[in-house]
Amino acid sequence: MAGSWIQVLADCGGGLHRCGELGQAREGKQVRQGVQKVQCLILGMKEYRGGDVKFFMGRIMQVTALAAFICIETIMECSPCEGLYFFEFVSCSAFVVTGVLLILFSLNLHMRIPQINWNLTDLVNTGLSTFFFFVASIVLAALNHTAGAEIAAVIFGFLATAVYAASAFLSLQKWRGSLSQQSTSDYIRARSESRDVDSRPEIQRLDT
Repeated sequence: MAGSWIQVLADCGGGLHRCGELGQAREGKQVRQGVQKVQCLILGMKEYRGGDVKFFMGRIMQVTALAAFICIETIMECSPCEGLYFFEFVSCSAFVVTGVLLILFSLNLHMRIPQINWNLTDLVNTGLSTFFFFVASIVLAALNHTAGAEIAAVIFGFLATAVYAASAFLSLQKWRGSLSQQSTSDYIRARSESRDVDSRPEIQRLDT
């Protein structure tokens, strides 16, 4: 009789121990979920502020590219004209591509196409625009530097180069941040899944 009571108490003690482990597992899961929410909130605030800066930089890029294009379009005569045509193509292309990306980002239309890495796309656009604006400005300054419109176009070309370079630096930081954020999210998800798998045998034994 005493042995049966001892066995009952042992079973109850084991059940309480399993309940305690289950409660700790659930509390740990709730803590991890709370930490994930806080991290998402902080990252969202950083992304929001970074988006404001990028939007402001995008407007400046558009203004400088448009000013350079207008200056180059006011030139009626050129000799030679190769540098002028190249500068015209670069300024017009940069203005159009930057305008399209600015509209997509400001209206959140890029969220409908998640298959494209938009941070990398923005980085490529700003990086290439920086390089081609720099080359076009040097070529125009070397070949066409007599008329006032040509000098103004060269000045705005170098200004556009500086603005696009600053935007490329911000885009690089944002792209690296997105990579680290993705790796952190994958790590947290893997840890949560492994903890859930470890706690499932306890749940099954408690149910039986």
